[in-house]
Amino acid sequence: MKTLRRDFLRSSLAVLPAAARGANDRPAYGLIGSGQRGRFLSRASQQLGAECVAICDVYEPNLQLGLKDAPGAKSYVDYRDLLGQKGIDFVFIATPDHHHCPQLLDALAAGKDVFVEKPMSHSLEESAKMIAAARKTKQIVQAGMHRRSSPAMFQAKKVIDDGMLGRITMIRTQWKGNYGRPPNAPVEGKLDWDRFLGSAPRRPLDPFRFRRWRSFWDYAGGNTTDQGTHLMDVIQWFTGSSTPRAAVMIGQIAKMVGGEAPDALCATFEYPNFVATFTLNYSNDYQTHWSFEFQGDKATLVIDDQGFSVFEEPPMRALITRAWWNQHSKPVMQVAARVIDEDHVKNFLECLRSRQEPAAPVEVGASAVAAPHLANIAWRQRRQASLAPDGVRVS
Repeated sequence: MKTLRRDFLRSSLAVLPAAARGANDRPAYGLIGSGQRGRFLSRASQQLGAECVAICDVYEPNLQLGLKDAPGAKSYVDYRDLLGQKGIDFVFIATPDHHHCPQLLDALAAGKDVFVEKPMSHSLEESAKMIAAARKTKQIVQAGMHRRSSPAMFQAKKVIDDGMLGRITMIRTQWKGNYGRPPNAPVEGKLDWDRFLGSAPRRPLDPFRFRRWRSFWDYAGGNTTDQGTHLMDVIQWFTGSSTPRAAVMIGQIAKMVGGEAPDALCATFEYPNFVATFTLNYSNDYQTHWSFEFQGDKATLVIDDQGFSVFEEPPMRALITRAWWNQHSKPVMQVAARVIDEDHVKNFLECLRSRQEPAAPVEVGASAVAAPHLANIAWRQRRQASLAPDGVRVS
């Protein structure tokens, strides 16, 4: 994987013209949130020809790690001070979910182009605000739905576009990984807890809440919106669908005891022409990571992080024999291809120059997270949740 990324980055330095990669003429950016994901985005962007001139994080150890990758950058604790720095062309927002909306709105007001990590919003209402704010400006906004820029996913989508599957009636997707229990050790290093909380309710510093903020509704939509955003986005993209009509979800808190969001769950979504299920289990590594199964009446498309395969639809059950299975149980098409996250950063940087729409504009970010938001509402209220055509109201 490291070799693939090295080769990709070497070949992608042509994203910006040579003049734009000069010492004083590279697009300059600020990084808001220098945790693991933020640092990845920053490194990728620098290798693609951009220059990090400012970094903001409320946690001093993360800030220092970010500065190791960009030692000349100015450092901040308050993102609004970063937005006030002259010479910044765009910003990365890689903070907890509940900060995405206010930080995007403030960045747009400051005239910056924005790459905002997924899930784009913390609620359906925030999604609507973010779309409205972005469309009042001429700024480029890319949501972190990186499969939208992946040649591997384009190849897989073509199978459906070419009609190989026939009529799709059921789509299954999953994400698995066996993760540890909640961390309770004291937080080491300086942390501005009040700024971390932001608009969330005031409460005493809690190491569990800080380190596993995705497990708490104040800061995130749990694993449902974290990974479900990626997966439901692909389902809607590949089928040309908008948001689902309705959702139900069951789940439990398996390992993140003390948290609020389920880490073992199964959600079912009703679309006009098909049903989709999303399962996540953070207590099991069998068939680890992510996968899709698009079930048509002619064939089935299976996609995972190694590539994709197409399996022929068997004849009527009465005609299936062991000999048939021996001959036909292997895929009729198999492609080894991996999603490389840097592709999405490359697309964003290209759009900064061309001023064309990026692969995942705000509408895509909002649509991608709508289904997971709806599932969370269904789980928390113990009912089926139906989404109104405006994408905000739920009944």
